[in-house]
Amino acid sequence: MIPKLPLQSPRWRDLAGVTAEEVQALLDLMTSTAVTGADDEWRQAWTYMTDDLLDDGTVHDSAYAVLPHLVEAAAELPPGRSVDFWVDLGVIVTAEDRPPVPADLEPGFSAALRLAEQAAIRSFLTAGAPAKVCVQLALSCVAFAGHHIGAALWDLQLGESHLALLCPGCDSDTEILKFFVDPVRPPFEAPQPPDPDRAPARAGQHPWGEVADALEGEVLGQEWEPFLRVAREVAAAGVPPETPGQAALCLVAGMVAAKGTPQWAGGEWARQLALLTGHFRCWNCEQTWTIADGLVEGPEGARPQSPPPQSSTPADSSATNATPATPATTAAPAAVETTGEATPRLQQDGTALLAADGTTWGHITVFSDSAPGSSGGVDSLTVASIPGGTTLVAGAGTGTGTGGRGEVCLWDVTDGRLVHGPMPGHPDRILSMTALPLPDGRVLLASGGDTGTIALWDAITGRPVLEPAANWLGEVTGMCGAALPDGRTLLVTATSRGAVRLRDPATGESVGRLNPSGRPIRSLTAVPVSGGHTLIAAVDTQGGVHMWDPAVDDPWDPGAAVQLKDRALSDAGHRVAAVAAVPTADGTLLATGDDRGAVMVWDPATGAPVGEGLPPATGTAGLPVMAATTLHDGRTVLVTGSRHGHSLRVWEPATGAVRQILLDVTITCLAAAGSEVIVGHDHGVLGVPLARR
Repeated sequence: MIPKLPLQSPRWRDLAGVTAEEVQALLDLMTSTAVTGADDEWRQAWTYMTDDLLDDGTVHDSAYAVLPHLVEAAAELPPGRSVDFWVDLGVIVTAEDRPPVPADLEPGFSAALRLAEQAAIRSFLTAGAPAKVCVQLALSCVAFAGHHIGAALWDLQLGESHLALLCPGCDSDTEILKFFVDPVRPPFEAPQPPDPDRAPARAGQHPWGEVADALEGEVLGQEWEPFLRVAREVAAAGVPPETPGQAALCLVAGMVAAKGTPQWAGGEWARQLALLTGHFRCWNCEQTWTIADGLVEGPEGARPQSPPPQSSTPADSSATNATPATPATTAAPAAVETTGEATPRLQQDGTALLAADGTTWGHITVFSDSAPGSSGGVDSLTVASIPGGTTLVAGAGTGTGTGGRGEVCLWDVTDGRLVHGPMPGHPDRILSMTALPLPDGRVLLASGGDTGTIALWDAITGRPVLEPAANWLGEVTGMCGAALPDGRTLLVTATSRGAVRLRDPATGESVGRLNPSGRPIRSLTAVPVSGGHTLIAAVDTQGGVHMWDPAVDDPWDPGAAVQLKDRALSDAGHRVAAVAAVPTADGTLLATGDDRGAVMVWDPATGAPVGEGLPPATGTAGLPVMAATTLHDGRTVLVTGSRHGHSLRVWEPATGAVRQILLDVTITCLAAAGSEVIVGHDHGVLGVPLARR
């Protein structure tokens, strides 16, 4: 028995997230499972409870009272039925945002972690989990032991080709495309075993002795034996918290090789994990670090390393998946060419954009008076091309002293000169904007607010065409224009309540509806197709993507719209959060981005993915913003970032080339104009060149 907060205690009322009644209900289901063997109900109830214990990366303090009860119950289940529980628990205890454990709950929570360590290792040794799950379970076991490398559960994406790292010295993101390979032989020397003086063995009993025994034998082959030797020493010592991250990863790799199923898959995943025991060089501070220290934020004991020597047994170029050696100072592990080099970076220095070698790559345009109102922030952007060849940028922010009222400004994109504004009159904060080129040559700007108001402005004169009018359909989360085959151009608006309306730009009145499912909409874009026809792509708050044809009257009639292939989305684990149109020489494609920073590109004619997509990256993970454009030389690029982030990735889908731009501002929104990306930020608007000047 471990100390637990009684379920009848009034203390539960002070804890956020989960109630004592919910805990008791789940305990009853777990007890029933131990008797009947049916576990679907408790697994589902536990899944729901994890959402309440861990909200968007933040652990609620009720977790410290809940987990002692559940850990004790899960420890009584057959080992094969609790694997998912221990993985979920590992994610919770390694979350970045964890409040301090209250003093009265600390003894029970600490005891629960010790019991979780024992029970999770028992599950690991007996369950025979699939190799991918085995990786997560092994990292969870290490996390329960108190080692920081367990936090790699959050960001490590084995099975992908890329690797994203965070420099422990300067906090710069380093992204290595095409990192993971499955070499027959190790591409570099195994790390040194832990120094007993720096990482003394754990005192007292611990459950890792059986793991050390399971690692006996050449489960990966003789060439990998030095890595397994380190793994056995770490396990025999009980995984002391002072163990270097490289050595702890050797242990995780050995565990997966020994118990991952099927055996061949366990070997492949183990070799990928072993690659993480190498080194990388930060592009910014130019110091060399262990990859293990770059996997987690704020690793204990991280310090710069000397560049590692080349392996004494270089890869045999005649062996499968092996390649010639590369210099040890590249961002990839030494001697593995297929892991590639770090993504090129540009960094803002005042109004200059500097390359990694310190030379000027281009100059940033600071839009004059580009902060509507006192808050300084610009929340939405759009680009309008008006007759005469002038391109204007419209941005909206919160006005001065107006209690959240919105203002609009228009600038000339060539020099950042203010053309019109600030134009007040929006009674609420403006969340979305779009430009509407009409058949008669006029160009209108539409703006939508957080209380549902919609306004229209003349882009040439800056005068209002339609005064802000409220509607009851919810905040306007997206807007775009739709060209119909009959020659009309309509305004499309989407709201947080799921109302997607086609509107007459002359009056603002609704003339049609889309989105028959009624799901709340998070992002919206127009996708031009052949014959002067536009389709509408949208993503709902559950990550579902919808394609609609505004030319049909019945919202259930797909018309020319083809839905994206669900299998391709699910296979990629791609939960979409934003959509953007991507112009190419062969027509417009659709880009979808998720909160991890990953992007996929789709053919709207077939609903099938195009190319390999852009892998996730920590520097652009979060609520995504995207904009696509065609450069002067004809290349198509897609620029991605995240709201409240500071970096952009410039991706060329045709070649897969990626460049990163680090800015000194907090990004809020993006738009594209020719060879520039327009960045709305917390203090105004910048024009950032996408091609060297």
